[in-house]
Amino acid sequence: MFKCHVCGGNSAKTEFVSEVFKMDDRRVLVEHIPALVCDRCGESTFSRETTERIRLLVHGSARPVKTVPLEVFALA
Repeated sequence: MFKCHVCGGNSAKTEFVSEVFKMDDRRVLVEHIPALVCDRCGESTFSRETTERIRLLVHGSARPVKTVPLEVFALA
């Protein structure tokens, strides 16, 4: 049974999402991640297996499929 760790919602749908992860001083975008997405607040939750696959992908010897420029704004 699903329970959202952010809002406490109890229903979700399976979707593929993209997520930016901060790795030391760089950010990486991982696309097409299978996730449960809370119907109430939209928070994505990954399985342990998916989280481990992401970790191995970004910390291992895999090469990115593409590199894209990233615009950075500071609200200060």
